[in-house]
Amino acid sequence: MKTMKAFLMAWWFLALTAVPGVYAKKPVTPLPLDSLKHQIVQLEQEIQDLKDGSFTADTMMTSVQKAFQDLLQSQIQDLSDKVNSVSDAQKKVLPGEFNPAIGVVGEEITSYNTKGMNENGSGRPGGIDVDLRSVELNVASSIDPFVKGYAVVNASADPQTGEATWGVEEAALQTTALPLNLELKAGRFFGEFGRLSDIHDHELPMIYRPLALDQYVGGESQSDGFQVNWLVPIPQYLSLTAGAGDRFGGDIQENSIGNFRNFSELNYWARLSSYFDLTPDWQAEMGVSGLFNPSTDSLNGIPTMVNDSLIEKERRLAGVDFSLKWAPLRNNQFQSLTWGNEVLYSDNRYVGTLPGNNTTLVDTSIGALGLYSYLTWKFSREWSVSFLVNWVENQQVATYRTTQYSPYITWALSHWNQLRLEYTHTENTDDQARGLADNDELSLQWQWIIGAHSHGWQQR
Repeated sequence: MKTMKAFLMAWWFLALTAVPGVYAKKPVTPLPLDSLKHQIVQLEQEIQDLKDGSFTADTMMTSVQKAFQDLLQSQIQDLSDKVNSVSDAQKKVLPGEFNPAIGVVGEEITSYNTKGMNENGSGRPGGIDVDLRSVELNVASSIDPFVKGYAVVNASADPQTGEATWGVEEAALQTTALPLNLELKAGRFFGEFGRLSDIHDHELPMIYRPLALDQYVGGESQSDGFQVNWLVPIPQYLSLTAGAGDRFGGDIQENSIGNFRNFSELNYWARLSSYFDLTPDWQAEMGVSGLFNPSTDSLNGIPTMVNDSLIEKERRLAGVDFSLKWAPLRNNQFQSLTWGNEVLYSDNRYVGTLPGNNTTLVDTSIGALGLYSYLTWKFSREWSVSFLVNWVENQQVATYRTTQYSPYITWALSHWNQLRLEYTHTENTDDQARGLADNDELSLQWQWIIGAHSHGWQQR
């Protein structure tokens, strides 16, 4: 009998220790005082039963069954609590749904040109000039877990009157959860072409956009259309972008809607880019880009004139860009060296008469080359010095060439406040034929940000 009692006691204690939560389901959380007293009394009674010999096998089984039932009930309650929490989370609005990120960016450029507007080729008055180049309102937010949206409204001052006019610079939707590493963007946006075309003026690593981009792309690569990006699923970073739209940059026909638009009258562009870590401190980035518009000569029967004597029939543009950057891992906020380059080749087809020539051209292609290269040395967290070289051939008359040399210094007082001082010397060939003269310009740019602005100052 004593052996049976010992066996039952051992089995009972083994069952209690093997089943978690019999007396303390949540050891981290203190039990209420009344519950604790009740369990102590119950434990004392069971110990007394053991001493008296009244604790039988049936009593043991009943106690074990009750322990398992309590454990099962506890697990069911925990599962129910988790389901309810997920259900409550789905009912909640997305963060920022009714409070999107809003920011304002502004820049002012004070400059002095030695030549007047008709001679300096900059489109700005000679002498002292204060240019409110842009004031930009940005709004961005997640629409749902699959799409985000953003809009950029920009105001710029007219160089003649000084009056500022507002316009929608970007307003687009962008997917965030497409399969196969795909991303779709649609609306009005800056198409991805080359190194600097798809960023805003105030984001440039220099004051003025390089001449080749101004002439061949038309400044910023704004488009109304759609664009697909594919991150190629290989160990090496490789990004492929392709898009189509009824405009691209400063295309001469951007506002010629017409009664009917064919697919041949759309602009098509693509870019393939890659990035390499050469060493822990050195990185390289390179890409190739292409732009093609099969038919630009007429919409709704109205010829698209690029000047008084030429009609553009077809638009073709190719570009290659390369950058090399040194950014030490242990000190990259205070020191870096960036060398950026891009070469563009324009091969448009025209019909008409070249300036200064009475020869009529019939579907003749005119090739023109342009490039820029800049070097930026950041020697502290706030200060950097740079040097930019521009060289471009006119896309209608390739013998008209322009060269610029621009040293400049940048003082980034903070992430929201930046000053840049730049000197630019401009040389033009065939000056008399174009009416342009060599020009010297000194410019001071002041940029500022209020509120949220995701891209800030690009370190390109």
